[in-house]
Formats: sequence, C-alpha cells, structure tokens
Amino acid sequence: MRTQSLLFTLGLCCIASTAPTQIVLDLDTSLDGLQPSPRKLHGRFLHITDIHPDPFYEPGASQSSACHRANLKGNRPAGYYGTPYSSCDSPFSLTNATLDFLDEHWTSEIDFVIWTGDNARHDNDDEIPRPLDEIYDLNRAVARKMEHVFVSKGIPVVPSLGNNDIWPHNKLSAGPNNIFEEFSSIWSAFIPPTSSASFHQGAYFSTEVIPDAVAAFSLNTLYFYKKNHAVGGCDYAEPKDPGNIQLDWLEEQLEIFRSRQMQVWITGHVPPSETKYFPECYYRLVELNLRFQDTILGNLYGHLNVDHFSFLGADDIDMSTETSSSSTLFETLIAGFSEIPEPLVDTHYDNYAVVNVNGAIVPNPYIPSFRIFTYNTTGLSSFTSDVGSDPYLQTIKATQRQRTLNHEQVRTFKKPKCERKECRSTWRCQFDKPRHSDSQSPSRRNSLWSPLGFAQYYMPRLAEFDQTHDPEFELEYMTFPLSRLHPDEEAQDVTDHQYVIPLRLLPEELRQPGVVESEYTPYELDDLTIPSWLDFATRLTKDEGLRLRFKEFMYIGGVEE
Repeated sequence: MRTQSLLFTLGLCCIASTAPTQIVLDLDTSLDGLQPSPRKLHGRFLHITDIHPDPFYEPGASQSSACHRANLKGNRPAGYYGTPYSSCDSPFSLTNATLDFLDEHWTSEIDFVIWTGDNARHDNDDEIPRPLDEIYDLNRAVARKMEHVFVSKGIPVVPSLGNNDIWPHNKLSAGPNNIFEEFSSIWSAFIPPTSSASFHQGAYFSTEVIPDAVAAFSLNTLYFYKKNHAVGGCDYAEPKDPGNIQLDWLEEQLEIFRSRQMQVWITGHVPPSETKYFPECYYRLVELNLRFQDTILGNLYGHLNVDHFSFLGADDIDMSTETSSSSTLFETLIAGFSEIPEPLVDTHYDNYAVVNVNGAIVPNPYIPSFRIFTYNTTGLSSFTSDVGSDPYLQTIKATQRQRTLNHEQVRTFKKPKCERKECRSTWRCQFDKPRHSDSQSPSRRNSLWSPLGFAQYYMPRLAEFDQTHDPEFELEYMTFPLSRLHPDEEAQDVTDHQYVIPLRLLPEELRQPGVVESEYTPYELDDLTIPSWLDFATRLTKDEGLRLRFKEFMYIGGVEE
C-alpha cells in the first residue's frame, strides 16, 4: 500500500516519489498584503462546487484504477485535463485551468462567490487510502488559490463543508472539534470574525456579501445528512443534537437579517430532500424557508453533480403526502412538478421555496461546469459594494419595513395526524409561528436583489485538451429570454441597460441584437422568482421537447447515473 505526504508551498505540490508531482496552485503573490478597494457592483455572482482535486491522477492511466495507474484494463486512458463521464477525479491541471479561466474572464464581472464544498479526492482507491492530512492539504491548497483569484480583488467567497472534506467519510460529530479548528484556519480569509463562534461550534456561518443588503448562510449539511450516523437527526426530543442547534442558529440569524430588511441566500453542500436528509432536519429546514420566504432569495447546493432544481413545499410537512417511489432523480422531479396545483395564485406561491443544485467541476460522472447568476440592482445610485448609505436602498428598506408592519401574512401548517401519540413529539406538530410571505418580496416579484437568471458554462471537449491545446469553457445554456441579452432598440436611453452576461463572454451568434431563436435560450424565464420557477415546472410536465432538453442539461450530455 502506498503512503503519501503532501506539502503545498506557494503553488508547489511536493509529493513522495511514489506519487506524481503536480502543480496544484499557480499563485500570483504580487497582491499579498494589499487591501482591495471598493468594487463596482455588477449584479452577478459565481456558484462553483465539487472540485475534487486528486494528487495521484496520472494522464494516460486506466479509468479502472481511478486514473491512478497505467497498464490496467479499462476504458479510454485518462486525459491530461481530466476524463469526461468517468469515475476519476480532477487533475490539478483542471483545478488550475478552471480558476485561471475564472480569474481571466469573470473576476471583473462578479460580486461574490458561492463555493459549496468537496475539495478533496474521493476515497475510491483501496491502494491509496485518504489520510486526514491529505484532505486538509488539498482544501488548504484550493482555498489559497480561491483567496488569490477572488478575495485579493475584493470579491467575498462563501465556502461550505463537503462530505468528502472530512475523515472518516460522511462521519462528523458535534463540535467544537479538531476538524472545525483546522478549517477555521484554512478558511480564515472567508469567515468574518462575527461568525467565529458559530463556525467553531458547528462549521456554519453567515457573512454579508453586500454589506447591509445581502447575506449568505453557509450551512453544515452533514448534520442533516442521513449517512452521518454520528448525529441524532434533529429529533424533537434531542434539543442538543447538533442539527437542532444549527437550525436554532439559522432561525435566530433569519430573524436578525429580516429585522434589518436584508435578503439572504442559503447555501450548503448536500441539497435538502426527503431522501438525503434526516426527516426531522428536513421538516425544520422546510418550515424555516417558508416562514422566512420574504427574506430568503433561494437555496444553492452541490454534491449530486447533477444540474437541476426542486421545491421545498408545505405539503412536505403537513403529513398529507407520501414520498414518491420513482426510481430516478429526473422521474422524481417530474412527478413532483406534476402535483403543483393550477391555476397558481398567491396563496399557492406562499407554500414554496426554490432549491438550485449546480453541476460540478470534477468530470465524475459528467463534465466540468460552473454557473453565473445575475440579480437585480435596479436603482442603486452608488452601485458599489459599499451600498449601506445608498438613498434608493434606504427607501426600499423603509418601504419593506412599513409593509412588514402593515401586512403580516399568517399561515399555519396542517396537522391532521398530530392527535396521534406517535406524532406529537415530532417537529411537524410544533410549527405554529407566523409565516412571513409577501407577494412584493424579492423572492416573489422581480425587484432589487431578485435573482434574474443564470448562464451555465461547461467544457464539452475536455478529452481533446492537452499540453498543446488549452482547455476552454463554453456556454451550455441560459435561463434568460433572448430579449434580455441586449438593450431595447426602441428605448430612449440604453446607457443604464444591465447586460445579464457580458457580450464578450457570449457565443458570437448572440453578441449582436436581432437574434430571434437560439439553442442557448430554451427556457425563456423572465426571472428566477418563485412564480417563474413554478410556472417552468408546470411547463416541463406538459412540453415533451422542453422536458427532454431539461433532462439533457441535468446530466450535461451524459447518461443518467
């Protein structure tokens, strides 16, 4: 059995002679010690997830060895920048190429980064087991690269702990512990001092990505994950369970940010679902999403490596429905979408929150991808990341505050089985607090901070790239309608037009106005508010052609796993 020792120093990865020597970091140290100046807001942010760098990856090796050893039976040999649609992790060449591409093309165009975990290789090779030191070193190396690419330019980064970022795999007990202590050092550039206590307690924290306006929560989803047998699963009878403590913290944070008329994104690694989460953890998270619907802009996760969206709904916790027995994720999603009531009215919108799951950088089992979200910044006069004194923002906050005082939606969850003894001591029989839903909130109506759409970038020709052919990311698709890509030609003043995607980063055919149809814009969503997502979900159940495109995008051109 091979042993290994990793040392990362300013971009050099020095590994024992039994492992290939690779460069995991290409760091420009010229910015060290410099304080970034306030940045202009661009109305965009990046979501990137599941990088999975592998220090033992060998180009030309066999896939059957996890791309670690050659001369073994297997499919096509491992490529220089990665092996598409395989069970192999990412070579450092792909890690570097991805972050260098983002540095060159996107750091001048985005406001913050959501980075949702898994920055170590999978533990899928019995001949090369993963020691804890390797996991830390890989996370430290990628974090250092993220710091140089983004934080040095004043771009906040919000990381999340992945199930492959710990050892043993999937097993994480209550904190404080040595793992949280180590990650507090690894992520010191990302965690604000005000969140130090919660991070040491449970590896979760909040940070204001746009001060006094928009925050992001990084959840430790391992405390909700069914495969983590080191925790109790948020049982109502166990208030000290780490999952319950985290959700208590989340509730308190939501109250604070709502009182400040701020908007928030909820982010984490493992996406919430009845199949992935402990039931009681899932019910509590659904209830918080619905109770604070006027404050939460959306949910962003990774882990599954499958590009899709889903809903957290009131039906999940009112004990009136059963979990679908469909065999695949795609079938489960479509079956759930078919149960959305029509016609959709405000009372129905109150009952939903949206979850977005991004594809991964690692080409396992698909191909590398990342996502650029665009959000509404209409009316901000200063239009910089220091927006706290902006008069338009203060007017919006005053309006929200008055609306909150004058119009409080109070809705309760059905409790049809709570009279039964076995149900009384469950969370679903305790949900009796007012739900803050508001048809005018940014999650429901396109307004300041509302998500408008996203562009998905991927690397379809991954296998073709080598030392002489640099890798390139290409646009896969966008949620925007074509009409949003360019200013209205009949408008009197187009100087304030916010390009949802910079023209230079679009395919040539989309850079000029006048295009009436494109394969890049199959969804034509006006925005990413809850009504838009629900309308799109119902369209998927009725339009077979659209449904097939959605499935193709889900698996990024590959076969459903």
